[in-house]
Amino acid sequence: MEIANHLILVGGLLFIVSILASVLSPRLGVPLLLVFLIVGMLAGEDGPGGIQFHDYGLANLAGTTALAVVLFDGGMRTRMATFRVGLRPAVSLASVGVLVTTGVVGTFAAWVLHLPLIEGMLIGAIVGSTDAAAVFSLLHSNAVHLNERITSALEIESGTNDPMAVFLTLGLLQYLQAPQAYHWYEALIFLVQQMGLGVLIGVYGGRALAWALNRLNLSDSLYPLMALFSGLFIFGVTSSLHGSGFLAAYLAGVVLGNRKVRAFGGIRRFHDGVAWASQIGMFVILGLLVTPSKLLPVAIPALLISLVLILVARPLAVALALSPFRFPLREQTYIAWVGLRGSVPIVLATFPYLAGIDNAALLFNVAFFIVLVSLVVQGWSVGPMARLLGLQMPATTALVHRSDFDLPGTRGYEIVSYLIGENSPLIGLKSKNLPVEDTSRIVCISRRGKVISYREWGTLRAGDYIALLASQDELPKLDETFRADGVAPKREAAEARFFGEFQIDLRAPAMALADAYGLDLPESAKTRNVAEFFKSVIPKPVVGDRLRLGEMELVVKKMNGEKITEIGLRLPH
Repeated sequence: MEIANHLILVGGLLFIVSILASVLSPRLGVPLLLVFLIVGMLAGEDGPGGIQFHDYGLANLAGTTALAVVLFDGGMRTRMATFRVGLRPAVSLASVGVLVTTGVVGTFAAWVLHLPLIEGMLIGAIVGSTDAAAVFSLLHSNAVHLNERITSALEIESGTNDPMAVFLTLGLLQYLQAPQAYHWYEALIFLVQQMGLGVLIGVYGGRALAWALNRLNLSDSLYPLMALFSGLFIFGVTSSLHGSGFLAAYLAGVVLGNRKVRAFGGIRRFHDGVAWASQIGMFVILGLLVTPSKLLPVAIPALLISLVLILVARPLAVALALSPFRFPLREQTYIAWVGLRGSVPIVLATFPYLAGIDNAALLFNVAFFIVLVSLVVQGWSVGPMARLLGLQMPATTALVHRSDFDLPGTRGYEIVSYLIGENSPLIGLKSKNLPVEDTSRIVCISRRGKVISYREWGTLRAGDYIALLASQDELPKLDETFRADGVAPKREAAEARFFGEFQIDLRAPAMALADAYGLDLPESAKTRNVAEFFKSVIPKPVVGDRLRLGEMELVVKKMNGEKITEIGLRLPH
């Protein structure tokens, strides 16, 4: 009984410390997941906590379960429209990219650590995939605003590249255990089985879950639990059949998140908290597992391997994987830099222990050190690197808060709140004159910190907060209506610097633009207007795409689906 009380006390304390540390993380610029890892290390046997934890089996179980939860939650937050832009490049990164990374890192690791090549390749496979928890945390934060092509490629890659890393790690371990009895066709069958079952069970499992949630009459608090444990069940079934449970959990989340599901607002809010708890628990446990003093003997070779991974292997993998997709060089550079390593390599590094490999301790310590370097060097600089490469997009919405709202008999509604800026064109308008759809309803207006009654609304003023009940399909239009035009002069200047000082008529002949600014355009531009010419050079544009013309640039400002609706002209700065 006393042991149970102490475990609950220590567990609660570690979570509280991790959550409180997350408040300081943005101010210090420290990657949040690194904070959780450090908390675990400080609580371990070399830190003030002095907790001795060496149960690799338990750590593997906890890490695997947490990853399944994080991937399921990340899938629910991935819009299906994201797959239109980023599916093919992300799949290439998740397959070709992991293979190239494994080959380069594995070869160098074998040389610098004086290991057999196959064990070096095992290190390469363990650190070969990017980390879903780290990437989702980055993309869903407010620190970095990137265009849709980069975001979708990184998001889908992190959700789909774990199966390749798991396949390579398990395949190499099986070969190390019985090299004479292992055949290449067994590896091929295992790969097809992993991917095929992961996709099949993930997609149809997600559909079955959505169907069940819409037909079951449960207590409101049980819908999120039903979704959570169904996601874990899908993971478990797939893994038991020797498929990729990680891929199945991610795809099940994608399917569920892109369908109208009963009580989905509560499901998403609940899973947001559970995903955070999973990340904290996972990184703290993995931090407890490591003994920092044992990292010192491998520090120099592990640092060299980390630098090869960051500066050679990942950029080469990205260049080869994205070569068929015409990604701009600066976007490739950024994707290469944001190849964050996190919990996945540490969890995979426990596999050699479970398999009884002789150099398991060395492999684990090297992998852990690589993760630390990645989180410190890359995780600290994702924002500055986006600004350095000119990829940081200005925020163009006055959206303050959004919350899912379940109405009886309907699905897919949210309550969204906007701030009326000082120079907003909506100032002076009455609520009935706002350019919003009839199906959207104003819920309340807050002025000077107080919710005012309907009779006192009058006209909108600067500083007002307005909350509306709206369908999720209407949110892009509402964002556009309440976009942050003139909220602050600095933001206006940032928009002008990024999107251009002038707006170009899309229907104007491209040659007219050339004549007006003395530009030298190719022959293909003679018969095209500006929009057609832009798409002839960049076939699948997204907001923020730039086309350099001499010293000037055309920049996509707005799109409606796949159609360009606004293009700005950016003058030389």
